[in-house]
Amino acid sequence: MKKLKIKTGDNVRVTSGDHKGQEGKVQQVFLDKNKAIVEGVNMVSKHEKPSASNPQGGIKKKEAPIHISNLSLIDKNGDNTRVGYRTENDKKVRFSKKSNEVI
Repeated sequence: MKKLKIKTGDNVRVTSGDHKGQEGKVQQVFLDKNKAIVEGVNMVSKHEKPSASNPQGGIKKKEAPIHISNLSLIDKNGDNTRVGYRTENDKKVRFSKKSNEVI
């Protein structure tokens, strides 16, 4: 089983690509594809066919997944940081390698 250091609910910043510098909250993580959906980042237009629930149809904007390697976790100070693991009180916790604080 794969282990990713970015989890749902984390605040992240895009480090490379077309959306470099944008920030948002991780909404969903896809372990099998190594991708994540970040709120308000990498918006794409999706054409919707008219249906019974949506008789008008139209174009909807939604977030597309971004590869995990293009994301960096943001710590409490607003800086990019890498993630480390350590045990505290017999529990495995994630910590910021830059500020050494528990995430």
